[in-house]
Amino acid sequence: MKIHFIAIGGSAMHNLAIALHKKGYQVTGSDDELFEPSKSRLEKYGLLSEKEGWHPESISTDIDAIILGMHARPDNPELKKAQELGLKIYSYPEYLYEQTKNKTRVVIGGSHGKTTITSMVMHVLKTNYVDFDYMVGANLEGFDTMVSLKEDTKIAVFEGDEYLSSPIDRRPKFHLYHPHVALLSGIAWDHINVFPTFKNYVAQFHIFTDQLEENGALIYFEGDENLKKIATNARKDISVLPYKEHEAAVEDGVTYLKFGERRIRLQVFGDHNLQNITGAKLVCEKIGISDEQFYRAMTTFKGAARRLETLSENENCTVFYDFAHSPSKLKATTEAVKKQFSNRQLVAVMELHTFSSLKKEFLPQYQACMDEADEAFVFFNPKTLEHKQLSPISKEEVAQAFAKEGLQVFTDPEELFSQLQQRNWENKNLLIMTSGNFSGQDLRAIAKEITGNPVQFQNRDKWLQHPDGAVS
Repeated sequence: MKIHFIAIGGSAMHNLAIALHKKGYQVTGSDDELFEPSKSRLEKYGLLSEKEGWHPESISTDIDAIILGMHARPDNPELKKAQELGLKIYSYPEYLYEQTKNKTRVVIGGSHGKTTITSMVMHVLKTNYVDFDYMVGANLEGFDTMVSLKEDTKIAVFEGDEYLSSPIDRRPKFHLYHPHVALLSGIAWDHINVFPTFKNYVAQFHIFTDQLEENGALIYFEGDENLKKIATNARKDISVLPYKEHEAAVEDGVTYLKFGERRIRLQVFGDHNLQNITGAKLVCEKIGISDEQFYRAMTTFKGAARRLETLSENENCTVFYDFAHSPSKLKATTEAVKKQFSNRQLVAVMELHTFSSLKKEFLPQYQACMDEADEAFVFFNPKTLEHKQLSPISKEEVAQAFAKEGLQVFTDPEELFSQLQQRNWENKNLLIMTSGNFSGQDLRAIAKEITGNPVQFQNRDKWLQHPDGAVS
């Protein structure tokens, strides 16, 4: 098979290109702008084009399929040439379905938690030596790529994103997977540039449920009223399975799951992760994983990259980084860190970076989302607003929207992090939340400077404990 990628440099696109290359396909690709790590990874596998830009002369009838990325425009010259030649054109979610249409497909969707739940399921399967196809939106320990497709696997696990599939296919990605087992973690309005009303956004999850294969299973978080309505209206042939937060206890900053008379020590924490674990467990049950297999695997799960990741720590301070950017994610992450370390003050810092977060009409959605922090800081770059062609916003408007007493708003990242670095961090945690990088700040270096020499805490490999503390 000869496959050509238009806009190969995207996170999902270049990982899919590498996966198909590993599968033995002949892969080519183009892009007008390539960034790291995509550029180096494509070069490593011999998939990097000799020169950047679009080259319609390279599009010919011997290409079996075109895979079109979101970065390309509808008038892309390579796309136009492919259309003229009548070549088969796929979005990447379409092609993932094409590759797995004879397998059992598991799709994890929702406005928040989908990357983490997908990662949990993948970790459990890998730990129990089950081979499978996958697509996930983060780098995971033990997995070389974010996409894998093989000939002899029987299960495919996909993270189900609700954003658009391609420049010429305006359907949400997760509408194209047609799962046998689906999980929805929650609904909180996002992507307002595509879904201008909450009602329109919720409708996409109704449609997703309708796309389940016959006699499929829908697993959903029962604490979400919108998901309850969707589950109630699901087709009669679909099995509906609600889940809630797993029973657990927190001791000395460590979370233990309660499993009968035993306690399972975790390396992750927070109410949202306790919800994620229960959802992941139900998914794993549906594909043949036992309770014992699930819990043993979960003791070694460290989380997905950029999801409550520890950047640096010492005995008195931990600096966390989280991909959180939407109001619901900010609220859940802030509450999780404060609850886990109730004896420490929490300083929370977030960057308004996405289209939705920077839109003046959306800002009020952030009210009270950082209230659990003892101190809160918000950063935005006015140049990002210009780049996204959005109306200007002021520091005062941001502060008013968050409505947290004492909240400080910055537009200069150097000023923000200089102030943070000069503080006394004794018995305090720092939580940094963004889908960007605070206009080029080296967050890991800043974290190490704040904590000094990081201390590696011991005994995190204990997987199961009885109530008396003895290792099982």
